[in-house]
Amino acid sequence: MGEIGITHDGQSKSAEQFRNMDFDLVVTVCDDAAENCPVWLGKGRRAHLSFPDPARAEGTDEEKLAVFRSVRDAIAQKVPELLQSAA
Repeated sequence: MGEIGITHDGQSKSAEQFRNMDFDLVVTVCDDAAENCPVWLGKGRRAHLSFPDPARAEGTDEEKLAVFRSVRDAIAQKVPELLQSAA
């Protein structure tokens, strides 16, 4: 993320901690989230964009890094497209 100017200090969070918050749109990008939390019980519409989990990539460090970059770039493309179509 730092390669594209984004500081990432976060961590994975449970959807449960956001249930009482108001959202217009909740976007999941992990297939594990889609399988284990197929219904969003909070406020707002839920959309899922399917991407492979880069943490499961195999190969050399460089090959794994290439998968992370590919997923990062695909998310950067698909999320704005989703937001434009939802507007």
